[in-house]
Amino acid sequence: MNVLFSNKDLKKMLIPLVIEQVLVMLVGMVDTVMVAWAGEAAVSGVSLVDMVNYLVITVMAALTTGGSVILSQYLGSRQPEKASFSAGQLMTTSALLSTGIMAVCLLFRHGILRLFFGAVEADVMEAAILYFVVTACSFPFLGVYNSAAAQFRAMGKTDMTMYVSLLMNVLNIVGDFIGVYIMHAGVLGVAVPTLISRAVAAVVMTALAFGRGNEVCLAWKNIFAWDSGEVSRILRIAVPGGLENGLFALGKVLVTSIVAQFGTIQIAANGVANSVDQIAIIVVSAVNLAVITVVGQCEGAGDHEQSQYYTKKLMKISYVSTAILGGLVCLSLPVLLKFYQLGEETLHLAAVLIIMHNVLAFLLHPTSFNLANSLRSAGDVKFTMYVGIGSMIVFRLGSAVLFGIVLNWGVLGVWCAMGMDWLARSVAFAVRYRSKKWMEYQVI
Repeated sequence: MNVLFSNKDLKKMLIPLVIEQVLVMLVGMVDTVMVAWAGEAAVSGVSLVDMVNYLVITVMAALTTGGSVILSQYLGSRQPEKASFSAGQLMTTSALLSTGIMAVCLLFRHGILRLFFGAVEADVMEAAILYFVVTACSFPFLGVYNSAAAQFRAMGKTDMTMYVSLLMNVLNIVGDFIGVYIMHAGVLGVAVPTLISRAVAAVVMTALAFGRGNEVCLAWKNIFAWDSGEVSRILRIAVPGGLENGLFALGKVLVTSIVAQFGTIQIAANGVANSVDQIAIIVVSAVNLAVITVVGQCEGAGDHEQSQYYTKKLMKISYVSTAILGGLVCLSLPVLLKFYQLGEETLHLAAVLIIMHNVLAFLLHPTSFNLANSLRSAGDVKFTMYVGIGSMIVFRLGSAVLFGIVLNWGVLGVWCAMGMDWLARSVAFAVRYRSKKWMEYQVI
């Protein structure tokens, strides 16, 4: 078999993606750690809004995922001119969508937060609204950044996205330090740096995307030349993914609204755990992005055999890394949790949640997410959408109500429901992949 990607190619692609995911995770942890100095109400407010922001960011990411699949398949079929045109259409669509989402969030900020988290204390809601308003203003910048980043990932030039992500996160961390410790601005001290860092990253990433030396090159004529056919190709992948991932994220927000009923201690523990548990799945998250490029190019070249070969190879990397990182996190919890200036009861509960997450992540996360992205890259997006939505409603949300409220297990029951959701997704995607029906789809 004449392989499309050597081990060196995969390493060159994965290492920057892993570093980038470390940086993304670090920002969330730093925000939570620093805002913790303003008290449990502040950290609770930020953690609640982060769930709503996760919903928005996930929907926008689905669009760039759709664009990445199209770009990768064009490159795999040796059509760089069409890939460049598609990159321009992706940029236009992403900018319009993200701006519209920002407008909705700003106009209906009170209603959105009260709908999901109306049961929280007044000081928590005040912190949440302030954080939501400022971070919502960053959505257009994030949409533009993601679009340009998708272009480089499709080409396999992940080092570019790593460097810009490094710049963005350094700006954010420095800004957090100034805002919280020097200016004592509390929630505002971590929100404003997020806005500024995303704006800078969007400008830099877009400027790089215009580089003439790129195999896929952004051009103004392609950005302003609206082509309904090309946009439709992107949306045929993006819309099912957006619905699936959006409802998945919405389910997480609804689950968080359930957690919000359990009191400030459980809310804060949930927020701390959500920031720390990302460590174990850093490589899985990087592989999620790599799978789109690798499988997309294989499918564009019409080589199903290599699609299967690389899917299995990348998933093995995910399993091994999750076992190692998850184990290290569990062993280092006594040190990690000292960074959070919260009560003993809150930190003990957070430790239990983190250990639970890491065990489940090792068992189920790669099949639940890496395998799903492989199917999407081949164009099998409707199946993943149906499975994702169904599993979210029945297991993630339904079981959270049953375990968390009815059986009164609290936040522990909510996290058990998460494991059931991952199990259902894993079984469904594994069966679908083995059936080879994904080979029947044609994207370009």
